[in-house]
Amino acid sequence: MTRDLPLAAQRYLEHAIAPGTGASDEVRLEMHGEIKLGKWRPFRATEIIRWPDSMVWRARTSMSRLPVSGFDKVSDGRGIQHWKMLGFIPVLNASGPDIARSGAGRMAGESVWLPSVLADPATQWEPDSPARASARLDVLGEKAILHVAIAPTGALQSIVSRRWGNPGAGAFRYEDFGGVVEAENTFGGYTIPTRLRMGWYFGTDRFEPEGEFIRITIDKAVYT
Repeated sequence: MTRDLPLAAQRYLEHAIAPGTGASDEVRLEMHGEIKLGKWRPFRATEIIRWPDSMVWRARTSMSRLPVSGFDKVSDGRGIQHWKMLGFIPVLNASGPDIARSGAGRMAGESVWLPSVLADPATQWEPDSPARASARLDVLGEKAILHVAIAPTGALQSIVSRRWGNPGAGAFRYEDFGGVVEAENTFGGYTIPTRLRMGWYFGTDRFEPEGEFIRITIDKAVYT
């Protein structure tokens, strides 16, 4: 499945998918980390990705020592963000085409948690350099190009793509979204990034001071 791909993509996929591993288009993730809501706050979350149809991320954190919980979801071309404090005070309610487009772009970046999707013939790979490659994906009608940097071992070092969004609460537009991979682990035959720093403006001097907003550690991944 990989022999006709760019060498960097071959190296990555042969590292990410152990021989004999069955193809999977669904993963359930358990994670923890920090999210920047004014300041860095700890969170715990679960996420289910069903490729290419849906993604739902449910998380718990706190603000002013009060619990905040909710979800981000994209499914059937619809995007929803629904968050409450103490279970009943609205913090964020958003939906509509812009939220759906942004969610589809998020799914494209998170395809690295479903490596068999990136090995599928429907994913078009192009070489960028001996250590970089780009994958073209179509997710819920949103076309994305995922650029990945790959170590000599085949491990992912960074990911970035143009994603629809409104960082800084401005008008929706395309901005670079991605991050640094700091660790990996293997679950069910798939070796995936398990510690990442992610956000907007990746690859520019704006990433760390204003774009980075989430630091993720994957604790468990179950493939079906």
